[in-house]
Amino acid sequence: MRAAAIPAFVLAVAVPAAVAQQQVVKPPLAVYWMSAETAAGTSMPGMPAMAAGMMGGRGGSGRNLVLQLGSQLTPNGAPQAGHDIPPGMNMGPTLPLLTPRREPAARAERDLPEGMERPRGRMLIYWGCGENLRAGQPVVIDFARLADGRTPPNMVSRRVSQPSGPAPGRSRTYGDWPNAGEARPVPADASLRGEHAVKGNYSPEIRFALERDFLPRVELDVKGASLRWNAVAGAIGYFATAMGAQDENEIMFWSSSELQEMGGALMDYLPPAEVARLVRERVVMAPSTQECTVPAEVMKKAGTPMVSFIAYGEEADFAQPPRPRDPKLAWEPQWAVKVRFKSTASVLMGEAGEGRRAVQEPREEQRQAAPQAKPAPDPVKEGIREGVNVLRGIFGR
Repeated sequence: MRAAAIPAFVLAVAVPAAVAQQQVVKPPLAVYWMSAETAAGTSMPGMPAMAAGMMGGRGGSGRNLVLQLGSQLTPNGAPQAGHDIPPGMNMGPTLPLLTPRREPAARAERDLPEGMERPRGRMLIYWGCGENLRAGQPVVIDFARLADGRTPPNMVSRRVSQPSGPAPGRSRTYGDWPNAGEARPVPADASLRGEHAVKGNYSPEIRFALERDFLPRVELDVKGASLRWNAVAGAIGYFATAMGAQDENEIMFWSSSELQEMGGALMDYLPPAEVARLVRERVVMAPSTQECTVPAEVMKKAGTPMVSFIAYGEEADFAQPPRPRDPKLAWEPQWAVKVRFKSTASVLMGEAGEGRRAVQEPREEQRQAAPQAKPAPDPVKEGIREGVNVLRGIFGR
């Protein structure tokens, strides 16, 4: 069927009207990001760091905060900046934003270093909640083929739209916290609510007030193959993965997605619009969900898998001056602020009938005080570590 022609006079009117509606938007002089995470630890030391490294997480328990200031301005003298925080943070009046010393980038090596063996083994990829497997499972990744650049044709990982925050390479001047000069832990009772101010010699003064706070802690409970969790207030979606192995030559990876998904970009902060899209596509679990069962076949292959879980939160955005409603008026913001929230948990799955919870890890001073023997290398962990290192190349992590 031939498409109907659009009259020329309609185009003559519509095209200029559309062009007239485009608002001129100039980039802000300074961009400030706050990333607030509530993390629940794991009962298996060492394992969460491996999975978190592949999936973009930080690992550890408690409350984590990352502050990043990027500016297009050049300071007079050495760069100096700080974030004046509300009293409810219980961390003093100011957190210093230090500019990291730039080190020369190391040259990437495509060939394996001398003496290093080519990766061995394979990974079996599963997905979906429920006792039974979905069709087409598992997808098998051979690490040796992957190291040669041969990706399985049936492997799927969705592209997720994520804005790029401040970074040394994207900003003329940059500062962050925690940093080499100060890396204090965030208190368990810290609150972000209240007045915030960012001041420095390379950025306009930034002032904003937060009504949102750290998301509540995820209480992840595992009984056999069943995962249950509390309804996290403020969460807009959930996603879970599991990784395990019976031996170093075969690793299992599973995600809670209803569709095949490796989840490389999903175990991190996501824009709310992307979370909503992924919920509609049945990749991310809806915020009303509080239970997911790992298929029995996955549990057979996984040994005692480690589960990583994320609850996505909303975002808070500020700018000065605010964006004009009239599209004919150009928007030239002096600064823009984005505050992101997530709550994460990791826990080791137990045998059938044995319940486990994500638990708080001991504080740093407790770990230092308690004498610990150096554990012997675990071949299964080493196999997982080797597989993770190969997979990180796929996702750019």
